[in-house]
Amino acid sequence: MIGEEPARLGLRDVLKVGAAGLHARPLRVFLSALGIAIGIAAMIGVVGISDSSRAQLQATLSRLGTNMLTVTPGKDFFGENAKLPNESVAMIGRMNHVISASATGKIADTHVYRNDRIPAEESGGIAVLAARLDLPRTVGLTTVAGTWLNAGTNRYPAVVLGSQAADGLGVAQTNVQVWLGSQWFTVVGILDSAPLAPELDSAALVGWDVAAARLGFDGHPTTVYTRADKDSVESVRGLLAGTANPQSPNEIEVSRPSDALAAETASNQAFTGLLLGLGAVALLVGGVGVANTMVISVLERRAEIGLRRSLGATRGQIRLQFLTESQLLAALGGVGGVGLGIVVTAVFAVIQGWPTVVPPWAMAGGVTATLLIGGIAGLYPAIRAARLAPTEALSGP
Repeated sequence: MIGEEPARLGLRDVLKVGAAGLHARPLRVFLSALGIAIGIAAMIGVVGISDSSRAQLQATLSRLGTNMLTVTPGKDFFGENAKLPNESVAMIGRMNHVISASATGKIADTHVYRNDRIPAEESGGIAVLAARLDLPRTVGLTTVAGTWLNAGTNRYPAVVLGSQAADGLGVAQTNVQVWLGSQWFTVVGILDSAPLAPELDSAALVGWDVAAARLGFDGHPTTVYTRADKDSVESVRGLLAGTANPQSPNEIEVSRPSDALAAETASNQAFTGLLLGLGAVALLVGGVGVANTMVISVLERRAEIGLRRSLGATRGQIRLQFLTESQLLAALGGVGGVGLGIVVTAVFAVIQGWPTVVPPWAMAGGVTATLLIGGIAGLYPAIRAARLAPTEALSGP
């Protein structure tokens, strides 16, 4: 009756009316929601993969420790390669707050081959290093086959191969022989990868004594690995150069391997920022798709709008109906995108052997972003629909 207030729509009624509008155009709704989903999935996937990578790094550092320091020779005053004193390992091992110290030494002009028929120039870039027996304890090395060098094999032609060196030589098991330094050496062990000492992955390691006796090793270490107390790493780091070579500390370089891993993570974060930007662009494109869908919906449903207005629906109710449709459309894309992003993250993490980590803030932020975009995208079509007069809407385009 004239003068009566229009009936108010409850939340359930609003959702029901909005869902009915989407249900009438399933293919168009699917394509528009897909645009939103791709953008959200890209952003969730990028954040999830990045966080999974960082979780793996943290687990690796927790297992291997961040308290390892390496000492290597630098350049002397004349620009020539310096040498570490033979006593440097023992001197470092006697420092306060040093848990253990071990070393490897590069054996010059020595290469390793699968057999004695391979041309000398095809060495494969595998370094031959003399290694101290306590190297695994200091660096955290483990073997995937065989064993590490011991007091017996330290004096005899035995070799332990890094993971990449074993692959390059085609060695998958122990007790086989390789041609090293123009003589046969028996493979007694194959190492697992060493994240804190990647140079060992592509090396063949022999005992310190046999290197001096058979391969002309001069006894000078080229890398000293040092484990310090966790609370004293920086103080030990400041004293290492002077301890390793008291006469020429300026010729010594000291580094912390975990810093390299942290730098790699920082570069990954910068790349993550770029990918997030691309995901935001995809999300914007999806928002444009929602706006386009809603504008077309208003044009196609002029008769419906006119009929509802003539039956007493207010402009506010029409506006709310179309805003609800756009929000539901965006929410479908957002929820689907979050689910797709989680699946992408999980699959990639499983392939890489990482823990699967998807931050709750990323999931909540993804859905919130889609609702915001849905509101913005649906605002103009909703206002346009509300402005249609009943007679104009019923008269057709």
